[in-house]
Amino acid sequence: MEDKKLRATPAARALAKRLGVDLLNVLGTGAKGRIHKDDVAGFNYEKKVHVSPLARRIAEEHNIDLAGITGSGHHGKIMKDDVLQLVSDPKVKALFTRDELHGTPLVVKAAAATKAATSAPAAPSPSAAVPGETEVVPMTMMRKIISKRMTESYFGAPTFIQTWEVDMKEMNALRAKLLDPIKEKTGKKITVTDLISLAVVRTLVKHKWINSSLSPDGNEVTFHNYVNLGVAVGMEDGLLVPVVKNAHKMSISELVIAMKDLTERTISKKLKPDEQAGSTFTISNLGMYGVSHFTAIINQPNAAILSVSSTVKKPVVVNDEIVIRPMMNMSLTSDHRLIDGLGAAKFMTDLKALMENPFTLLI
Repeated sequence: MEDKKLRATPAARALAKRLGVDLLNVLGTGAKGRIHKDDVAGFNYEKKVHVSPLARRIAEEHNIDLAGITGSGHHGKIMKDDVLQLVSDPKVKALFTRDELHGTPLVVKAAAATKAATSAPAAPSPSAAVPGETEVVPMTMMRKIISKRMTESYFGAPTFIQTWEVDMKEMNALRAKLLDPIKEKTGKKITVTDLISLAVVRTLVKHKWINSSLSPDGNEVTFHNYVNLGVAVGMEDGLLVPVVKNAHKMSISELVIAMKDLTERTISKKLKPDEQAGSTFTISNLGMYGVSHFTAIINQPNAAILSVSSTVKKPVVVNDEIVIRPMMNMSLTSDHRLIDGLGAAKFMTDLKALMENPFTLLI
């Protein structure tokens, strides 16, 4: 018989019998897939595809869409043979046939079929790459960490995005006036990123929810009375986020020195582990690469991240007149568990106002 014994509580079995629900089609939420009463109660029987466990497993192994199959079993249930008809690999079919004759358990049979299909050498196709055209290398530890953290952030936090356009005329003018004085005082060249970072820090101290973090269990919110600013730095082999600690206490000269020092040591891979930890907010700037618009993934446990794009001259309306201005897109990705649309909009409104009137940064 193809259906194996299921793990289900007595209450779940009783309810399934009363409702006429086939437990083979119910996904259990208990330990080791054990089906509970609530699993049965929440099961929409009419809309589910009726399929045996083995048939479903074969379909998953071979990327077969069960929705398009008409089952030959009771009440149209999709059985193993229904799926095997769509499997192109003759070795898989042969394994199932031989195993049936010798009485091998169906679960073992499914594993053997998969192993045979994946271990057998594939026949070369006309479009296959010739030797030397591809290179397969293992994931570096840096890429593994990035992959893990970005996946956790992307699938763990419900996010929303707001995009704003900023007139960079006054910001560019301020940078031009500060170039020589900052160079003389620090030996460093001030960038637009430095000024944007300062504007972000000054705005964050007024918006505690944007500068907050959520505990791993989701039960506590921490409001930070300081700003540790993370700045994403991309390299050929990965991405690191050095953190400017206590950025809210820094003048523009101090921030320029700290940003340059951290960036240089990040690129040369001399960054210490504790210099990558403890951020309360992060900026990701791809404007220097001509990116017109993008949305970054939140650097957990931050509540939000700001994406900064390139500055492009375009016609805009100012005082009812069309003028050419350097315009820049910036997007805020927010964790909706902590930040609502209104809170994000207020933060971005204040940040935009400060960036368009940046001389107040020096006060």
